[in-house]
Amino acid sequence: YDDAGLVAEAMVRLGADVVFVNVDYHSYGGDLDELKSAIRAVRGVNDNAAVVMKDIVVDEIQLGLAKEAGADGILLIASVLGPALENFLNAATVIGLETIVECHTYNEVKAALDALAQNIMVSNRDRITGQLIPDQAIKLAGMFPGSGGPIVTLAGGGISTTDQMKKHLAVGYDAVVVGKAVMGSARAPEFIRAARDRTLLPAELSQWGLEDVEFDVDGNVMSGPRKGVPSADDGDVFM
Repeated sequence: YDDAGLVAEAMVRLGADVVFVNVDYHSYGGDLDELKSAIRAVRGVNDNAAVVMKDIVVDEIQLGLAKEAGADGILLIASVLGPALENFLNAATVIGLETIVECHTYNEVKAALDALAQNIMVSNRDRITGQLIPDQAIKLAGMFPGSGGPIVTLAGGGISTTDQMKKHLAVGYDAVVVGKAVMGSARAPEFIRAARDRTLLPAELSQWGLEDVEFDVDGNVMSGPRKGVPSADDGDVFM
């Protein structure tokens, strides 16, 4: 993207709660100047939306750079930090910086939970090859306490349709992380609205055969998805 600030502002105006900004130029593209631009843009339109610095964090100085830039949080990769994860979580807490721990495997999720991480993102990609493994996050969802628990859980990687989004939310994830497949689509507003306007059963009831039932805010069964929200069966959504 030519201007991270414009993209971040657009996503927040559409309803995104969090914006990730890449700053590792060689791995992802982007830099600290783009992070600062995104932070200024987001602050100008929404005081509650968060901006998270995405980097391959290996040194605590990077936590300081994120804080100095004004970011609300930083991404920590469990497989990169290994046994040092807990120290980085504690250091971030000391300086008032939120963290999101990215995990790919059972052992990584367990390590994040043992380190008392409060925000955990499970990726659908192989941590070594980057290959997409569609149901990886869904299979690991059972490791978390459940709906409304003390840990905020996110799923990411290859989630580009409302059907995929709903599958991940239905098993207990609090939110989904999306990339260019959605951000660069003209249907991005509908996707975000569908995620925010979801009416799903608690994850504990996800195996009761009620996955296709929609409920309103009062718990009444609805005849179908809410008006203006694309159906999960719409095969050409975002395609």
